[in-house]
Amino acid sequence: MPIFEITHDAITPVPMTTFESEGITERADLQRLLRSNIGAVVPECFVLAEEYAEWADAKRRIDLLCIDSDANLVVVELKRTEDAGQADLQAIRYAAMISLMTFDDAVNARAKYFKKTADEAKQDILGFLNWDIPQKDKFAQDVRIILVSAEFSKEVTSTALWLYEKGLDVRCVRLKPYKVADKVLVDIQQIIPLPEATDYQNQLR
Repeated sequence: MPIFEITHDAITPVPMTTFESEGITERADLQRLLRSNIGAVVPECFVLAEEYAEWADAKRRIDLLCIDSDANLVVVELKRTEDAGQADLQAIRYAAMISLMTFDDAVNARAKYFKKTADEAKQDILGFLNWDIPQKDKFAQDVRIILVSAEFSKEVTSTALWLYEKGLDVRCVRLKPYKVADKVLVDIQQIIPLPEATDYQNQLR
């Protein structure tokens, strides 16, 4: 649904645009900006690393690796395209690969990617989780997947819905850019699952 501008004489639709036509890149722009304000796409999350690639036998990179307020890991896979590419398949692979991450691994990731000492990184994580000391048995009990794109193909949405119905916490967040004069506005909406469904599931849990 488009965004409308109200003037004295009319309600007119704000023209949509694309990230590509506005020269907004995936990594240098969107990823960098979301790293600084991850709450725009996934509330109550804390960034551990960007372009995380600490694998023994692979060269894959997680766009943004986070934890949520329940100490679960959160894999954020970002695309600027109109179909999200193969973000779903990539994110599933990353979630499996990162699922064994420990609290100490998270500290090391935060320290490396934000150029902090291990103690500073540890205190950052403890502060976010409101923990006095590490509770390693409560850390990374689950892995969530957040797919972020300008739009999603039916293949991606079908996969996301199926996984969600099977109990995996996977969400699709749409970033829809609009052009207003010389400014680019972004409408950010979680489309899968609908927020109401998320609230209901959280209540059941």
